Amino acid sequence: DMPIMYPPSFNALGLVPFNINPHYIDPDPSTKHMGETREKRIQEFFVFNDIPVIGLREGAIIHCKNDSYTIKGKYGARVFTKNKEPIELKTEDTIEL
Repeated sequence: DMPIMYPPSFNALGLVPFNINPHYIDPDPSTKHMGETREKRIQEFFVFNDIPVIGLREGAIIHCKNDSYTIKGKYGARVFTKNKEPIELKTEDTIEL
């Protein structure tokens, strides 16, 4: 995520084979906001990391059962993989990495 204070490590428990970017917001081309978008931050993450990122929209969850991951909720998610175009996932889609 985007910590306010620098943590001693970004190592996690490794329970899932991807990072989760919660509260993901799609870029709005009509906005006058001049800051970075979530998508831009995720692309910057890939400069030093190879692990896929799931941009989980507000109100969406990832249902984990064994080694299967399914998107639930109303608005879906996006899968970001280094050097590839993002993939759009709808409710009930399975995350394929």
